[in-house]
Amino acid sequence: MKSIPYGRQDVNQADIEAVIEVLRSDWLTQGPTLERFEQKVAEYCGAKYAVAVNSATSALHIACMAAGLGLNDILWTSPNTFVASANCGRYCGAVVDFVDIDFRTYNMSVEKLEQKLALAKEQHKLPKVVIPVHFSGQSCEMDRISILAKEYGFTVIEDASHAIGSRYKGQEVGCGAYSDMTIFSFHPVKIVTTAEGGMVLTNKQELYERLIQFRSHGITRKQELMTEEAHGSWYYQQLDLGYNYRMTDIQAALGLSQMDRLDEFVMRRQGIAEKYNEKLQGLPIVLPWQHPDTYSAYHLYVICLEEDKITKTHKRVFEELRQAGIGVNLHYIPVHTQPYYRELGFDWGDFPVSEYYYQTAISIPMYSAMTDADQDYVIKTLKEVLL
Repeated sequence: MKSIPYGRQDVNQADIEAVIEVLRSDWLTQGPTLERFEQKVAEYCGAKYAVAVNSATSALHIACMAAGLGLNDILWTSPNTFVASANCGRYCGAVVDFVDIDFRTYNMSVEKLEQKLALAKEQHKLPKVVIPVHFSGQSCEMDRISILAKEYGFTVIEDASHAIGSRYKGQEVGCGAYSDMTIFSFHPVKIVTTAEGGMVLTNKQELYERLIQFRSHGITRKQELMTEEAHGSWYYQQLDLGYNYRMTDIQAALGLSQMDRLDEFVMRRQGIAEKYNEKLQGLPIVLPWQHPDTYSAYHLYVICLEEDKITKTHKRVFEELRQAGIGVNLHYIPVHTQPYYRELGFDWGDFPVSEYYYQTAISIPMYSAMTDADQDYVIKTLKEVLL
């Protein structure tokens, strides 16, 4: 029986040779290859600075720290995301809340954000940080969010874990035109991989300096940042409580090599999406809607079942597809329904669009190495299961 995952890495011989080259070098941990990787991603996106770390979760954490998020501050994000988008606020001791999603893009609804901000201002409970999540690779409406950020005074951190290679209004996601910082993920199922890894991009030097410190124990070797004259060339100072979130040169070598094929990866994903869009027409499902201002890297391809048009339950459709060898998945269980967040006061019914989406959504296979034959099998099986 076939076994087709919903996503997987695309590693070629050049990637392998790049890693082997580093393994034979003098640097295995953070070193010159990492710096080249950071520079390459920053240049691709049109950002001034990039800070590579060991995961996107770490990237979110140090971005919140760099933004000054602290005890009892407020962070808002989307319920339709992986838990890390919210947990990063909790790591800082912040109060986390959510803004429900748009029913077409599955991204944070700007209308609901605007309404919630107006109410929060009256209650003197405005967020210090807002994290819009570019779900599946499609950018949120960042121009409108940026305007609200200026009006209400919050820091914007784009969670673009799904979206390297995506564009918004003709500019690369990560350029920083509408936000203070942008987060990328390099997990194996993402568009570009470093096995595990993440990155923060910013155009602000003061944020960059803080990110660098927080990545590595809060330590600096820069004399201009020290509180006294260096004792010698060996000297460093710990200026803050940081973490060991460093990425290795081994990982960076893989990422650096993968970046050479980023446009190729995205073009292939776009082609797979176009074929799905054409061949799945007429089935009792809602296909992904794309905002005209966006160009998606298609980390995910999510269909939503039209429950009133099928006799099978969501769970049964999901299980029948898996039984047929198609490794479908579900992105995401609304964060506010997780036991940890329910203990903080959230419950089912709080964010109804996210909850309805969850009850109908299925992520079907989408990855650049997917063959035409495998995609044809997915399409054929979907028709057999749904019709």
